[in-house]
Amino acid sequence: MNKKKKKMAKEVIMYVVLILFGLIMVYPLIWMFSASFKTNAEIYGSIRLLPESFSFQPYIDGWKGIGGNTYTKFFMNTFLLVIPTTLLTVASSAIVAYGFTRFEFRGKGVMFLLLLSTLMLPNTLLVIPRYSIFQKLHILDTYWTFYLPSLFACYPFFTYMLVQFLRGLPRELDESAYMDGCGTWKTFTKILLPLLKPALFSAGLFQFLWTYNDYFNSLVYVNTVKKYTVSLALRLSLDAESVVQWNKVMAMACVAVLPVVVLFFICQKYFVEGIATTGLKG
Repeated sequence: MNKKKKKMAKEVIMYVVLILFGLIMVYPLIWMFSASFKTNAEIYGSIRLLPESFSFQPYIDGWKGIGGNTYTKFFMNTFLLVIPTTLLTVASSAIVAYGFTRFEFRGKGVMFLLLLSTLMLPNTLLVIPRYSIFQKLHILDTYWTFYLPSLFACYPFFTYMLVQFLRGLPRELDESAYMDGCGTWKTFTKILLPLLKPALFSAGLFQFLWTYNDYFNSLVYVNTVKKYTVSLALRLSLDAESVVQWNKVMAMACVAVLPVVVLFFICQKYFVEGIATTGLKG
């Protein structure tokens, strides 16, 4: 009985600690949501978490956007950029990973080592070469500056991630498919891709989050306000007024965070499964 009580006490303590850490992690989001209902005077002059009154007017005013461009436009731009980029990244990375894990060719080891070495390059080092290439291709100020690298699997982290997952799938599956008359492509699409679902979801979720939250690359490659994403629109709203109405900014920040939170909870099962099984071999 004492052992049961000790075990229960440990579990209670563990849950209390986890809840406290969870609240600490979530507190900035709670404060941001609360600040969206406050006036500037309340934000600067009070440490209270809850506002004096709740009004959705900041959300209505904030959604109107800047210069005739509403957040409807900014969100459409964001999804027009993010969704194709994510799908192209997942597709191209899966194909490249399949090539590295299931085929033998000259220079395979060197090419894979070269792929891994690009993980060490900081993004700031790639900005000028990429900008020069995009300028010569005449695709600056278009979303092709994001589509093109995704199309050619220029995100080595996802390729490496899928390679590790594919190494854990037995080759006997491929051999059985070949014996049943499947070709290389059919084996990949009909046999391996369904088994890759957890890793594909994880890669897609990562890429979606990174691209959705990307401010720097969007600022460098996109110059027209009508093509701005939500991250650029939020920053632009700080420069549009001489006195920043922080409740409107916080309101739009809450709306901007919502799709990411919803997506994470929907895909949480696949995300955890993909991370847990990636890297297992044999």
